[in-house]
Amino acid sequence: ATLPPEPPFAVGTLTLSLSEPGEPGEAVRTLPTTVRYPAIGTPGRPDQAGATPDKPGGPYPLVVFSEGYGFDPETYAPLLDAWAMAGYVVVDPVYPFTAPTSPSGLVRSDIVNHPADLRFVITSMLGDSAASGGTLAGMIDSAEVGVIGHSDGGDVSLAVANNSCCRDSRIKAAVILSGAELAWFAGVYYSQPAVPMLVVQGTNDDINPPSCSVQLYNQASQPKYFLSLAGQTHTSAYTQAGQPLDVVAKVTTDFL
Repeated sequence: ATLPPEPPFAVGTLTLSLSEPGEPGEAVRTLPTTVRYPAIGTPGRPDQAGATPDKPGGPYPLVVFSEGYGFDPETYAPLLDAWAMAGYVVVDPVYPFTAPTSPSGLVRSDIVNHPADLRFVITSMLGDSAASGGTLAGMIDSAEVGVIGHSDGGDVSLAVANNSCCRDSRIKAAVILSGAELAWFAGVYYSQPAVPMLVVQGTNDDINPPSCSVQLYNQASQPKYFLSLAGQTHTSAYTQAGQPLDVVAKVTTDFL
């Protein structure tokens, strides 16, 4: 018998347009989505669109990433690539009204719809993996689903992992990058069995100050972990190449 492939993997990409049915009387919500997946090839080279998936190494855990308000998800490409190279199928949907590419402009209050968007993305990805054909067929382990989010995206990820308003029981781990407990989500946090959580926070963050991360960490049940990034701002360790981003990539991967 041959041993299955091990990380690091080459990274393939797939671009999808997911159409989420709206509530009665509301328009369909369209979610442009990039999928990164372990692929056949040489690790460390640029991502390859449509590359042959490395199915012998799978199925792989699914990670859904939620971007911060006003950010394109691809701003975080080095982190997304790091997780895919480590053996995860990584999905980064563009939520309506909160990305710079939104045709109707930015509307922050639309964040109340994002937990449902995120759950729809999970369902869509698991459906594609369960289908008999296609690039993602057989690539995702439906029992291993995690969420990661930055800033407002961290608020959304926390809500679907640990808030009674929006919790999705399929989620088994959550990483919150400079997030907070957003009051717009009306449920109760940590009212059910805890999802393992890693909280990451820069000490020089003046958008979501460290007290936000400390609050959500202190209220959470074990298992939980806190990574404090000395001297880092709201975005620097997640979007700028260098040692802090490398630390975030390493610690988040180890946690997952």
